[in-house]
Amino acid sequence: MIAAYLSDIVILLIAAVVIVPLFQLARLGAVPGFLVAGVVVGPSGLAAIDTVSEISYLAEIGVVLLLFVIGIELKPSRLWLMRRQVFGLGSAQVVLTGAALAALGLFLFGMPPSTAILVGPALALSSTAFVLQILASQKLLTTQYGRASISILLLQDLAVVPLLALIPLLAARGVNIGADVGLALLESVAILALVVIAGRYLLHPLLHRVARAGSPEVFTASAVLIVLGAAMATEHAGLSMAMGAFLAGLLISESAYRHQVIAEIQPFRGLLLGLFFMSMGMSFNLGLLLAAPIGAILLTASLIALKALILLPLTRLFGLSWRPALAVALLLAQSGEFALVLFALASQDGLLSEQMFQKLLLVVLLSMMVTPVLAYLARRLVAIPHLAATEHGPEELHAAAPIVVVGFGRVGHRIGEILARAGQPFVALDSDPSLIARQRGCGNPVYFGDISNPGVLKSVGAADARLIIVTLNDPEATKSLVAAIRQQYPAVEIFARGHNLETCQSLSRLGAAGVVSENVEASLELSRMALERMGVDAAHGEDILAAFRQRYHEQIHGQAETGPGRLPESVRDVE
Repeated sequence: MIAAYLSDIVILLIAAVVIVPLFQLARLGAVPGFLVAGVVVGPSGLAAIDTVSEISYLAEIGVVLLLFVIGIELKPSRLWLMRRQVFGLGSAQVVLTGAALAALGLFLFGMPPSTAILVGPALALSSTAFVLQILASQKLLTTQYGRASISILLLQDLAVVPLLALIPLLAARGVNIGADVGLALLESVAILALVVIAGRYLLHPLLHRVARAGSPEVFTASAVLIVLGAAMATEHAGLSMAMGAFLAGLLISESAYRHQVIAEIQPFRGLLLGLFFMSMGMSFNLGLLLAAPIGAILLTASLIALKALILLPLTRLFGLSWRPALAVALLLAQSGEFALVLFALASQDGLLSEQMFQKLLLVVLLSMMVTPVLAYLARRLVAIPHLAATEHGPEELHAAAPIVVVGFGRVGHRIGEILARAGQPFVALDSDPSLIARQRGCGNPVYFGDISNPGVLKSVGAADARLIIVTLNDPEATKSLVAAIRQQYPAVEIFARGHNLETCQSLSRLGAAGVVSENVEASLELSRMALERMGVDAAHGEDILAAFRQRYHEQIHGQAETGPGRLPESVRDVE
């Protein structure tokens, strides 16, 4: 059994390694590459893997981790600002689109009322995993277009709760649907409140103790435990696992450990999310498409057109201009993974015939495969130059600090204070939990982070920073970090703290744009005070210090001979 699973994993990895880079080379993106890779190795392709259901269970964790990371990036304060779009725009989209699709199923396709009531709202849901992955890769999560899309997706995820409760009620006969759904909602709200309260008072102390233990492996295990624990709690409440992970992310978003947690989760998220899209591809019934290609394409096109036509005026009504409104309508026009889950459960309970289930599955997967094209069109709509001023609100313009300070000890703290006095936004990293707790208590933007983990700098926004200041007290760690930053972010300027001339020269060769030796700066300041006390003319003293500093920096950059400076004649005469 273990060997069978291992061979399946190897086959999936081979398909991903071969096919996905080809799609990226053709600038089609990684997601359609994963989908096609799934089709190739699945039952409709080479049939190299036939255990699709078992793989899909593991693949769902990828969606869970994606929602967790999105929850961290969307702080509660920002989410509160989105409440009008979440509950207004999102509710309107689900209700109107679901009602329209249910009516079509009932009157045009002759579905039984119980089936149409479920199929309509299920098809109204979009692909949370697909859309958020696209927005994240395009760095458009915090734009007006991105916020509107996320608002609708959040409400859609909430709508999964009553839809899941509705399936057994529709399959049964003679039950009070309204009362039972209301009870299910109350239970779900109670569990959500419990998750939020437990997370608020337990997560930060837990992460603080784990960080103090100094074990990276235990911190990784703790991060995964938080995500999966919250997901399991909400699943038992009748909510989606993704919603629980999203809540956990929101709870950690204000924590000092958010960037380290993101760095630990990202590798799992990327791999398992790719597996999720491959499982979607493996579920694709190519034979059913080949049997009636025109009908399947027409049904998919009709679904996309109807959802887009309903979304466009709704987004306009909620304040979006025409281009972002059309972009949102295109991006959310597909159906999503939750529809697949709902249809599978409905088929098991007898609400859908096998033939109807396969047709709906085909339409949903086809709509997901068209999404990269729709996303490309949406991206072009919101990339118009004159929209740059309207796409971001004041909050998003400074979402990423232009200065990253690595190390917030004696030197880093003083740099932070000077930057704050100058009105320059910055974000700092340090590995001492106690220091972080003290500094955050003073209102400083300091976060826990293991600098040896490249994901931490990526999470903190190093790629978008104008400069990175390294103030570590360990010369070897400083050299390793400067080399890594220069290789990973070649466009970012690096200023570093050195300890002596040799260290400063090494840091300069490794790519630091500016290097300062703390010993020399202390010598210069002490010399300045001595010259002032001895009555040396202030201007003359500054010239002497400036010349010394210039010669020292020339030595750092290899422009002057290394060695102690020659004493002037007057001083040697005294000696």
